[in-house]
Amino acid sequence: MNSIYQFLLSLGSWPLATLLIAGGLYFTLRTKFLQVRMFAESLKVVFEKPQKSGSVSSFGALMISTASRVGTGNIIGVSTAICFGGAGAVFWMWVTAVIGGASAFVESTLAQIYKRRDSDGGCFGGPSFYIESALKNKLLAVVFAIALIFTYGVGYNMLASYNLQSTFEVFKFYKPQYCWFFGGATALLFIAAVIGGNKWIVRTTGTLVPFMGACYILLSLVALVMHYDNIPAMLKQVFADAFNFKAIFGGFTGSCIMWGLKRGLYSNEAGIGSAPNAAAAADVSHPVKQGLVQMLSVFIDTNLICMATAVMCLASGVEPAAEISGAKYIQLSLHASFGKLGPVFIAAAMVLFAYTTLLGNFYYVESCFAYLFGRKPGKYSILTIRLAGAMLIFLGAAMKMEHAWNVADISQCVLAFINIPVCIMIGGVAYRALEDYVKQRKEGRDPVYKAAENGVKQPTDFWN
Repeated sequence: MNSIYQFLLSLGSWPLATLLIAGGLYFTLRTKFLQVRMFAESLKVVFEKPQKSGSVSSFGALMISTASRVGTGNIIGVSTAICFGGAGAVFWMWVTAVIGGASAFVESTLAQIYKRRDSDGGCFGGPSFYIESALKNKLLAVVFAIALIFTYGVGYNMLASYNLQSTFEVFKFYKPQYCWFFGGATALLFIAAVIGGNKWIVRTTGTLVPFMGACYILLSLVALVMHYDNIPAMLKQVFADAFNFKAIFGGFTGSCIMWGLKRGLYSNEAGIGSAPNAAAAADVSHPVKQGLVQMLSVFIDTNLICMATAVMCLASGVEPAAEISGAKYIQLSLHASFGKLGPVFIAAAMVLFAYTTLLGNFYYVESCFAYLFGRKPGKYSILTIRLAGAMLIFLGAAMKMEHAWNVADISQCVLAFINIPVCIMIGGVAYRALEDYVKQRKEGRDPVYKAAENGVKQPTDFWN
């Protein structure tokens, strides 16, 4: 069993990073560097109102996916990457965001094209739906749905719970056994959050995510100004470590490249197949609009929130080290900048980040259960799912840090090793949709999508 565990763990290292980077580069070339040439367009469409009143807007779907992406990993993950991989890991995290934007576009556009209509007139979908519809592979679609439920309902939610309680370790009142108290409180907050259903989740994330993101970025800018004299040394350290190839290839699996890629990919989730579950819920006139919006979510997660954490750590002057990795390093960094208020702020940020992460993750989980059931889960089924999710969150708070990260790294491998090849195989549908969108924009029209006119041979619930 230990050999199997070690083998699975190895897949979460360079094989997963290689797959996601290779996939991202392939999609970047096929979309003709979409991340750069259509970035302004993504900002334009994000605030468009839904076609039908009361439906999920592009912004609402963006906040759900961003809630899941922007979580404790943006704080703890970045801190861990810097402590173990060095300052150069920050540069490679930024690289993953640039490349990953194309992957996010393709998978989210496909989710929009193959989404299903629910009994309330809304829509839902995700990779399982486009795997079944486009590839006619029911078994692979079921495997993906089960893997995603395990990844987000078990791995990532337990990790978020652990990360949340670990942020209180620097306070004098904290004792190891208090992890159960924090786990219980987090589980109760989770139940309170999801009891109102998906519409309440959309409203909550739409309020909390912009607020907490803006506050976090603002604080990082204040820290940067306070330590402006450290900026030249910080930048020099980042680029020197990032391109220190002798050190990198001397121990690649523990290098800044691997830590930067792993934590960047873990954070923005581009290509994993999670965000499409939120993207499919948006009510838009053209699938490409939501693809562009989800591309923007990757930028927000990594280039803004992750970079904010990196700036607060590296500009503080506190030297990173393996023994202070995780919450302790970011706590010490903020203490150096803001005194006793620093750790208090980061604890509050961790609570909000974990809270919205749990909401976003549960939205994904419910979407996959809807696929497995053939419809949205009923009253008693969804109650059982919620209670099981709360119990896992409670248990996750007491996990060891190493195990928490390893479970998340392993579980996401299954998703990526299914989703990336599938998107490559059926990606032509997304590329044709992009060409159609650009053509209509050049003609001065608000793009409207027709599936049959864009080479979609399978029947769809929408776009007819």
